[in-house]
Amino acid sequence: MHKSYVVFNHFKQHATIYIFMTILFLTGIVFGAVIVNSMDVVQKQDLFFYLERFFIQTTEEGSTLNNRDILWQSFFYHIKYLGLMFIFALSVIGLPIVWILIFIKGMVVGFSVGFMVNWLGMDGLILSAVSIAPQNIVIIPIYIIAGSICMIFSLGLLSKLVAKRNNTSLSQPFIKLTSSFVILIVCTGVAAIVEAYISNTIMVEWIQRVYL
Repeated sequence: MHKSYVVFNHFKQHATIYIFMTILFLTGIVFGAVIVNSMDVVQKQDLFFYLERFFIQTTEEGSTLNNRDILWQSFFYHIKYLGLMFIFALSVIGLPIVWILIFIKGMVVGFSVGFMVNWLGMDGLILSAVSIAPQNIVIIPIYIIAGSICMIFSLGLLSKLVAKRNNTSLSQPFIKLTSSFVILIVCTGVAAIVEAYISNTIMVEWIQRVYL
């Protein structure tokens, strides 16, 4: 009960930061969709050529990538991405880069979904729903929380530097930041499992039945 109250109080106290990060992510999604609409037909055809090759390679028997490979690739990708955010959070000047990383994550999601829907129509929407949406339902909140925690830490560090309170210990905020990221990294394992064993399996079956 006490832990639930602490978590609720944390979100309530820093609601503005979490809202800012959410809006930043959503802006990235919109920007990604706008990029799709700004592409000419030739660019879309070239990109779809690579997507089509991916479809074929994914559904081929004896494909070099199996569920376990996808699991570890996805998990290590998330570790590296969160690791970058953690490193940049340790310096005040790195905070804008954290914002950029959140924006880019949203832009990638928006571009991926936007392109498939734009080029494949309803089939693209279904493909996005089975291949992109499941793991992102888990991973998007993780990235937004990670970015918000980074911003909270960096702003706290900045306030101490401006106030010149050198006698104030940074060990407790650093421990909170580190422990939070450890928990978030563990949670990304859930997203990696979903991507490897649910999204990938459904996507391959859908491509085999509908597209190929």
